[in-house]
Amino acid sequence: MSTSSGARTAVVAGATSASGVALTHALLADGYTVVAVGSSAERLERALAGLDGVDRRVCDLTDEAAVSSLAARLQADHGGVDALFHLVGGWRGGTGITTQTTEDYDALHRSVFTTLFNTSRAFYDQLAARGGRLAAVSATAVATPTAPNASYAAVKASVDAWLQAVADGFSKDGTAAAATAVVVKALLDDRMRAEHPERTFPGYTHVADLARILVSLPGRPPAEINGARIDAVRG
Repeated sequence: MSTSSGARTAVVAGATSASGVALTHALLADGYTVVAVGSSAERLERALAGLDGVDRRVCDLTDEAAVSSLAARLQADHGGVDALFHLVGGWRGGTGITTQTTEDYDALHRSVFTTLFNTSRAFYDQLAARGGRLAAVSATAVATPTAPNASYAAVKASVDAWLQAVADGFSKDGTAAAATAVVVKALLDDRMRAEHPERTFPGYTHVADLARILVSLPGRPPAEINGARIDAVRG
C-alpha cells in the first residue's frame, strides 16, 4: 500500500477505546498520520493526551451525512486515507432467547454495525484508489453463538458478512485494497488486569496484540487478507 507522496493516513474509528488508544500508538510508531475519530472531543483529548501526529475528529458515526462529510474533509485535508480501522463496539446480552430485548439489539446494531456500514461506504473510494485497508473486529461468537449471546453474535455476523461483501467489491473493482475481519473472543487491557488480578482471562486478546495485527495488514498482500477472517490468537 503506497501513495505518490509516501505519506500514509489511517482513520481509527472508536479511538477513545482501549483498543483504539493502543492502535493509535502502534500506527504513530509505524509512521502514520492518525485521524482519531470519537463522539466526544473531551474523551479524545483525555485518551490521546500528549500524542503528536494525531488529527482528532468528532463525528457521530451512526449519522450517514456526518460520516460522508468527514470523508470529504479528510479527502481535502489529507488527500484521502490509506486505512480505516473500525473499533467501535459494545456488548449486551441476556439469559436466553426470550430475554434478548429490542432495545439491546437496536443499540448493538447501531454501535457495531451501522457505524461500520456508514464508514466503509464513505471511505470506500478513497481506500480503493490508494490500495488501502479496511479492518474491523469480529468475534468467536459468530461461529459458536449461544442463547445468552444471541443478539451480539447476530450483529457480529452482520459485520463479517459486510466485510466479505466489501472485499468482493474491492476484488471486482480491480483494486489492491483489502477488507479483513480480526476475530477475538474478547479484548483485554491493563486496567482490566489491574482490577481483577485473580483472573486469567483465558482466550482473551490484549489490545496491544490486536494493534500489532491491525498495523501489519498494510504490509501483507491483498490476496492473502482480502475477505479473510484472521484469528487473533494465531495472528
